[in-house]
Amino acid sequence: MAGELILIVEDNEKNRKLERDILQFHGYQTVEAENPADGIRLAQATPPSLVPMDIQLPGMNGIEALHHPRADPRTRAIAVTASVMTQDRQKIMAAGFDGYQAKPIEVTQFVAAVHTAVGRPTQGDPP
Repeated sequence: MAGELILIVEDNEKNRKLERDILQFHGYQTVEAENPADGIRLAQATPPSLVPMDIQLPGMNGIEALHHPRADPRTRAIAVTASVMTQDRQKIMAAGFDGYQAKPIEVTQFVAAVHTAVGRPTQGDPP
């Protein structure tokens, strides 16, 4: 399906812009939140197909915030984080994320993870 809605939850403005630009280039619709409370509110108003979520967020970390967008079982979530130690990744994936992307974002890997999470094939994408 083209044009899936993706809710970016990221407190760093430059990271949010990078994710938005990549996702929109690949045909996704995006909405953004810079903190978990805004992300939860947006997810409840219009459930997204996917939530790429930072883990280190103000007020509530991404692991704690994960269960809110999951109120709609169709919503998937991938962690986008600078926490790259093996035990960090294991903890994040055990919390229920559908994918994991290390920061700084590697564009090809990020796009592949997003496509996988929303069930979109990767062939025929823009370069």
